Amino acid sequence: MAESTKTIHPFFSEKSILFPVILLSGIGIIMVYSASSSISMENHNTAFYYMKKQALFLGISLCVMFVTASFPYRLYKSFSYIILFAAIALLVAVLFPALNIKAGGAHRWLNLGGFTFQPSEFAKLALIIFLGYSLSKKQDMIKVFSIGFFPHAFIFALFACLIIIQPDFGTIVVLAMITWGMMFVAGVKITHLLSPTPLLIPVIYFLVYKVEYRLERILSFLNPWDDPYNTGYQITHSLKAFGSGGIFGKGIGLGMQKMHYLPEPHTDFIFSIIGEELGLIGVLTVLSLYLILLLKGIRIAKTSKTLFGAITAAGLTIYIGIQVIINTGVALGVLPTKGLTLPFISYGGTSLVINMAAMGILMNIGASKDYE
Repeated sequence: MAESTKTIHPFFSEKSILFPVILLSGIGIIMVYSASSSISMENHNTAFYYMKKQALFLGISLCVMFVTASFPYRLYKSFSYIILFAAIALLVAVLFPALNIKAGGAHRWLNLGGFTFQPSEFAKLALIIFLGYSLSKKQDMIKVFSIGFFPHAFIFALFACLIIIQPDFGTIVVLAMITWGMMFVAGVKITHLLSPTPLLIPVIYFLVYKVEYRLERILSFLNPWDDPYNTGYQITHSLKAFGSGGIFGKGIGLGMQKMHYLPEPHTDFIFSIIGEELGLIGVLTVLSLYLILLLKGIRIAKTSKTLFGAITAAGLTIYIGIQVIINTGVALGVLPTKGLTLPFISYGGTSLVINMAAMGILMNIGASKDYE
């Protein structure tokens, strides 16, 4: 019998990516509704405002993931500089008052004819694609400081300078971990990776110690119960949510911390609402889905037939993993408060679209049979 030559589309063949992403997104729709219903009713006279928008974002995001899964990943090498410059241009554009939208004291969103877009989310994906291309191209000289380390650290520093103006310190932390993680995977010397360590002292001094609200976050993280009604308010209410959820949770819609107690319950602290309403079972289910996704990403990085694919897959996996670790760590009180969304679950159109685009690229890498 002749062997079938029919090729399954990467979107459907990479089930270890597709199923966890769809399940996490489905949980996200339910939890966005539950977490935002009270705020939505108060601000928009309907309990479904944020859920409907998230459902629309999800539909668009699935289409984007299908497209990026269809696009041969090796072609990104040809567009890596264009994507990089586009990200820089968008980060510059958000600094102009006529184009940006201010929220929570920060200028992080572009207003494009009624459509809002967060350039820093796109910057994460652009950096991964560029580093994947550049680190694989320079592999023969990767141990040389001026070739393997400095140019890539410089690109990160450029992004960091543009983003700190917004300000968005959390995104800088994510970009730093992506950059150093990808350089480590690519084989950059450990001594080179550690060379910026002395710079951490002035960075911490000027960006944390000298910035009052960031210093307060650190101090409240160390002992939130010292000031539970002020600096420790977010962490203490998040911990109360987990504590009251128990093993099985209170039930969807029955949580209390979203009722004007816990700030941003449908974005930064949605994991806390999961803990309260779905309990330990819900928390472990969500974390297990992320673990399946990340293990698949690691496997793709290890088995990719091309160096570009391997390094890029590692970067995409680090990208999702770091966001999960930081968001859940903040909610559980083991990391200082930092405004990062929980991938595929938190409310937010830009982050969902970019996360889905990243998973589409990872699908294509995993399904590719290309060789160097």
